[in-house]
Amino acid sequence: MKVTDLLTAATVNLDLKSTTKKDVLDELAETLNKAGKLNDPAAYRAAIDKREEQSTTGVGDGVAIPHSKTPAVKEAAIAFGRSKEGIDFQSLDGKPAHLFFMIAAGEGANATHLEALSTLSTFLIRPEFREKLMKAQTADEIVGLFDDQEAKSKNVAAEEAPAQKEEGYQILAVTGCPTGIAHTYMAADALKQKAREMGVSIKVQTNGSTGIKNKLQPDEIAKAKGIIVAASIKIDIEPFKGKPLVQAPVTDGIRKPEELIQDVLEGKAPVYQGDGSHSEKVASEEPKQSSIYRNLMNGITYMLPFVVGGGILIAISYMIATFTGIRLQPIAHATDVHNFADLLSYIGNGNALFLMIPILAGFIAMSIADRPGLAPGMVGGLMAFTSNAGFLGGLIAGFLAGYVVQLIKWLFRKWPQSLDGLKPVLIFPLLGIFVTGSLMFLINQPISLFVTAMTQWLGGMGTGNLVILGLLLGGMMGVDLGGPFNKIAFTFGIAMISAGNFYPQAAVMAGGMVPPLGMALATTLFARKFTKTQRDAGKVAYVLGAAFISEGAIPFGAADPLRVIVSSTIGSALAGGLTLLFGIGLRPPHGGIFVIPLVSSGNPFLYLLAIILGAVVTAVIYGFWKKPLSEKEAAAGA
Repeated sequence: MKVTDLLTAATVNLDLKSTTKKDVLDELAETLNKAGKLNDPAAYRAAIDKREEQSTTGVGDGVAIPHSKTPAVKEAAIAFGRSKEGIDFQSLDGKPAHLFFMIAAGEGANATHLEALSTLSTFLIRPEFREKLMKAQTADEIVGLFDDQEAKSKNVAAEEAPAQKEEGYQILAVTGCPTGIAHTYMAADALKQKAREMGVSIKVQTNGSTGIKNKLQPDEIAKAKGIIVAASIKIDIEPFKGKPLVQAPVTDGIRKPEELIQDVLEGKAPVYQGDGSHSEKVASEEPKQSSIYRNLMNGITYMLPFVVGGGILIAISYMIATFTGIRLQPIAHATDVHNFADLLSYIGNGNALFLMIPILAGFIAMSIADRPGLAPGMVGGLMAFTSNAGFLGGLIAGFLAGYVVQLIKWLFRKWPQSLDGLKPVLIFPLLGIFVTGSLMFLINQPISLFVTAMTQWLGGMGTGNLVILGLLLGGMMGVDLGGPFNKIAFTFGIAMISAGNFYPQAAVMAGGMVPPLGMALATTLFARKFTKTQRDAGKVAYVLGAAFISEGAIPFGAADPLRVIVSSTIGSALAGGLTLLFGIGLRPPHGGIFVIPLVSSGNPFLYLLAIILGAVVTAVIYGFWKKPLSEKEAAAGA
């Protein structure tokens, strides 16, 4: 696909009327809308503004490339605007912008669309090409200039590539930006153009929206004099161990390519020694909140298969037990497995879900501190899980371990080079596990005392007012999705069954089913506010919620704790209160929908109604309260 398949005469405006940044963005968005390229003009403009908040798209040399990938785009397109007077666009070089290219990529934009959009940005590095754009008289002439430039670029690439590949490259580079549409490729082209002027051979790997292109090979790295990483996203730099390495924001690749190249050629680049990490965060230009979200999502991504696989196995085990009359018992060891339902429960609950919180904590820590953070994070997460601190304890352990290891790295930054090999295999795991484990031990002590005190308080409360007790127990099941409150309520319900009182456990199970069912329902009713990954997790949450596995809501709670916990607590409390208002008693301690027909008192249909109403309330509260998807979230997973 060519640039001119996206940039047409209908989307060219050679005489912008705007005098401010906001106005020019409005005017170009309207050009796209009139050409029929947008589904939702307001949402598209909001996405453009969101991208500008990350960093200006005024790249300098009189050029601005505002861009967004969002479901608000009907058809991928480029709008071109020109202002001969110039507009203050907060450009990197502080000069007015004259040439504006507004890129619109939809959720259905494929690799060919994105490659064409990337190609556009590389053309604009060339001064002679920009000058031609300033002098063009008609929209058709603008389109023709891009056709000519595309043909010239292909010829140059065909002539240069074979010779350089044979003799290797003096310098290698990697570029990347959060959106991966414009800055990534402009930085790559600026580096290549400047290297060509300096007589230096270079190969540039781009980590853009179409994936990794021109991947650097081990033999090329070995032969290169040095490496330039001009990126504002995480780049794997471990393969560059032992090589001179320059790290800079992607904007420096656009604005200061000669300086970066000179740093390598003149020996100013420090040799990267490595520390056992798999990747390094370099010169990020994203807001702090974005990095917290990214670390959180890294943990959730790796945790989710354990929740899904283990949870569904548990659901199947209860289904089999219900229809065969088998009574499932807690399984502490493999020798306790006596039938197929026991086996499924043992695999799912005793192993898969057992690893869930340690995995969450471990990969949060790894996202913060790279590979050295994994072991301390998993140990801290396991300590949180075994002390009933639940997923909130896992979140604490993950972030705590990550920043503890970062501190240890900083303390040992001047460690003798000859002993560097000891850091990843001894220093980081030893100190990281010890410090994280010690802090989690101290944190878990008050949590343990709290659990004991709450259990005793509930026991003394009695069942004089069943509705209030139901509200309380249901709310406790929703407030921390498997943490201390959840475990206190569940333990109390089991204890009451042993004492012959079957009411509390009915409220407990209803409250525990609501959070995953509510989140699942929210992804259905408010689908546009969730990424595809979240909608897929919602489908699984239907199954887990139906089987009384509250952990099905953890992927949502970990990513958006305040809104999820508040909405879940309200819905769970309602379900628990209604359950006891309807006089429902339940003898089985677990099983979800599979044991609802087995209620010991009350009407099973009223019990189901209580759960459904709780889930609907949770879904509606969360759905209306949840923020719309950001441009980055929509681009990554919509």
